[in-house]
Amino acid sequence: MIGVHAEPEDVIELRRLHRFFGTTRAVNDVSFCVPRGQVFGYIGPNGAGKTTSMRILATLDLPTYGDALVDGFSVINDPDHVRRRLGFMPDYFGTYTNVNCREYLDFYARAYGLVGRERNRAMQHVMDFTGLWKMAEKPIGGLSKGMKQRLCLGRAMIHDPRVLILDEPAAGLDPRARIELREMIGELASGQGKTILISSHILTELAEMSDRIGIIERGQLLVTGSVEDIRAQMGAHREVHVRTLGDIGPLKEWLSQQVGITSIANEGDGVQFSHPGERVDEAKWLRQMVEAGFEIAEFRSNVKTLEEVFMHVTKGIVQ
Repeated sequence: MIGVHAEPEDVIELRRLHRFFGTTRAVNDVSFCVPRGQVFGYIGPNGAGKTTSMRILATLDLPTYGDALVDGFSVINDPDHVRRRLGFMPDYFGTYTNVNCREYLDFYARAYGLVGRERNRAMQHVMDFTGLWKMAEKPIGGLSKGMKQRLCLGRAMIHDPRVLILDEPAAGLDPRARIELREMIGELASGQGKTILISSHILTELAEMSDRIGIIERGQLLVTGSVEDIRAQMGAHREVHVRTLGDIGPLKEWLSQQVGITSIANEGDGVQFSHPGERVDEAKWLRQMVEAGFEIAEFRSNVKTLEEVFMHVTKGIVQ
């Protein structure tokens, strides 16, 4: 029907995005999509183009070429529609030291045009969700780093956007604050159906909270997909360590006869082997080992971490 805006499956979409600063190609032909309700982890070294991409999505900058869409609206042609649907949490944000948390959120709620009961409901929801209600009357200057991050997240979500762009939200947080932030992001995505693009240098946590990741370097997107997908693209094999009660010789002989198992070698008082399969294959071999009479004392598998994937994909070159 003419005039009706369709609900897109991909809520964030970058289409051959370019952003040049003189001879520097900060973002160079980047394309990816993020479906509704998913968390997309955006990874790259400093100066890779992450923040520039995010600023374009937040309508704070314009691309040299290409386009970016938020909930089906172009950042170039429909920036006002994009701003209503998006909340942006930059890596550095300003606060007003002479106001308290309630006044700060009230200011941004008014800026988004919220009035009366709608504004009060929005502020109450944000303070309840972020745990800021107990700090409502506290001056911003007296907040800890973790509470300031919560306040900035609250500011980004005060107008109930469908999309959140979070640039290094966990930077400088202590372990407890990072865990709590991760839980809030999970609830926003899985519980409230929000689509989230997040960058972080804490790759272990990003791997845990992201449905898919994208690795960017020197303005170019090198790879996208789930961590498992990227491991498979790299041809990364899983490594399994097995320890039995008694001599490991018969186990090594048994392993050498199994299809798909490679690189069998002694490791301490056990044996280690590699395979290109999945966890289901390991479960099958463990069951067969027990059925064959081996007394298994230890069975553990290792896969490449996101840090190892990152180091393998990137070259460490800056521009």
